This record gives sequence, structure tokens and C-alpha cells, in this order.
Amino acid sequence: MKKLLLSLMVMLLAMGLTGCGGGGEAPKNQAAEQVKLGIIQIVEHPALDAARKGFLDLMKENGYDDKKMVVDYQNAQGDQGNLQTIARKFVQDKSNLVLAIATPSAMTMANETKDIPIIITAVTDPVSAKLVMSVEKPETNVTGTTDMNPVKDQLQLIKDLVPTAKRIGVIYNSSEINSQVQVDVAEKAAPELGLELVKVTVTVSSEVMQAAQSLIGKVDAIYLPTDNMVISSMAAVLKVAEDNKIPVISGESNSVENGALATVGIDYYQLGRTTAEMAIRVLNGEKPQEMAIQGQPGTDIVINLKAAERMGVTISEDFKKKANKIIE
Repeated sequence: MKKLLLSLMVMLLAMGLTGCGGGGEAPKNQAAEQVKLGIIQIVEHPALDAARKGFLDLMKENGYDDKKMVVDYQNAQGDQGNLQTIARKFVQDKSNLVLAIATPSAMTMANETKDIPIIITAVTDPVSAKLVMSVEKPETNVTGTTDMNPVKDQLQLIKDLVPTAKRIGVIYNSSEINSQVQVDVAEKAAPELGLELVKVTVTVSSEVMQAAQSLIGKVDAIYLPTDNMVISSMAAVLKVAEDNKIPVISGESNSVENGALATVGIDYYQLGRTTAEMAIRVLNGEKPQEMAIQGQPGTDIVINLKAAERMGVTISEDFKKKANKIIE
């Protein structure tokens, strides 16, 4: 009996040593160490996609690769119901952090959770959207970056490129707070520049072409703010504009690369990178409640020479010298 007990004790001791890896702690579950990042995006279009790419690129450059971070990217395809489903999914999955791209995404996510840190980007006015108490100190679980445009400078760009322009068409979705904010700024700035706005609103993307057609013969140029619905259907606006020689000034540079005439604005890829820097700070322990909303310092003039030709605009050599980027 004593020999049997002794043998059992030796076996148990050997098993214990093996399970502890030679006396050390058992290896931790790698999955438990991974950051669970949810990305909620209202719709696909070049500016928002560029912001997302900039964010993920900088995260990876700082060590947040596939082993350290699991990314769950969800696109709502412009549907509010989809946004709500995605937001609830991220809460149920207990995401460590959520990147909310564009104002509708951010608002839906913020309504769903007050606990998970939400990093926003491509949000024009987070205060008006009731995402934060102030730009300087959010006091909520939301922080990140704003894409507020230099709207007056963009209207001035119309004057620079089309000196005879007087009436400017604006197409936007009035239910998007970010768009309404920009249009309000434009309405205030236009008279100072001797311009008159002709506003046309849309409620679904299928109305964008009809809205553009309604401006034929009524305006000298079209201004497109960073409206998610309109920009995602910008090809329809460009078709009408080119057929009728109406210059189109956009609120961001990606739209110029895709056929608009020009802009003076921010770089969404760089904005995404700035947003990622803030996300890393949150993952390192800083509280969103105390992190000021940031913007991208400086703006670039971007012009598209082929678009100018299609829209009947002649760009002077002097103006070309002012441009930070020329698309030929």
C-alpha cells in the first residue's frame, strides 16, 4: 500500500510540473490579449474609405497587427436600420474600442453604449450632433477627429475659378447633421462673396441625379459639401455637370480625384492617421472624456485638369502654381 501511495504522489507531482511548463505560469490565451476593434461606417465612398485606411495603417505601424488586434469592419450601406444592428452587435460582442466613421455612425453608436470608448472620424460637428459636451473636453465616452471644412474658402474657390459665377447650387441630405452644419455656414458666407445659394435636398441616393438635373439653367456652379449620401452618388452629379458644362466644387480631395473640378480642404487619409493616434492613447489608458477633439491642421488646394476641360473651365497658370496637387 505504501508503495502504491508513493507511486501516485510521484505521478501527480510529475503531472503538476508538466502542466506548469517546468515551474513557470501557464501560457496565457493569445486571443484574450487581442484588442477587439469594431468599425462602423455609414456608407462606402472614397473619403470615408481613405479615413479608415489611414486609421488601420497607422495602427499596424504601431504594432496592432492581426495578432494583437481583431478588426470587425461593418458597413451599413447607407441604411439607418443596419447602423443600429451593427452598433448592437459591437456592444454584445464586448468590443474594446469602436471606430465610428461619419456622423450617422457616431450618433448611432453613442446611443447604444456609454461604456465602450468610441473614436470618431469624419464627423463635422460633434457638439451639434450631441456626441460631446465640448470640443475641448468631451465628457462622454466619445472623442476623435472632426472633418469640418473651410466652407467659405471653398466658395471663394468657385469665385477664383469661375469669376462670373453668381448662383451656386448645393445638393445635400438635410437629415444629415454634418451636411446641415456646412450648408448653414455656406448660407452665411455666400452673401459676403456676392454669391446666392440654390439649395436642393435629397432623402435617398436615387434622388441625387434628379436634384442635379433640377439645377440645369439655374446655377453657374455646384457645391457639394461632405454629405455621405450625395458623395456616394457623385457620379450622377458629375454626369449632369459635364453634359451641361457646370463646374463642381467639392468639400474634399477624394471627390476631386474622382472627377470634381477642385477643392480646398483636408486629406482624409491623414485624418484617419490622426484618429488612430488618439485610439492608441485610449488603449494605453487615457480617458475619452478628457481628450479634446482634433482636426487636421492646414488645407490643400487640389484641382483636376481633365474635369476642368469636361466642365468648360480654363484654369490659369498662376492658379495652377497655387495648387498643392494637380490631377491630370
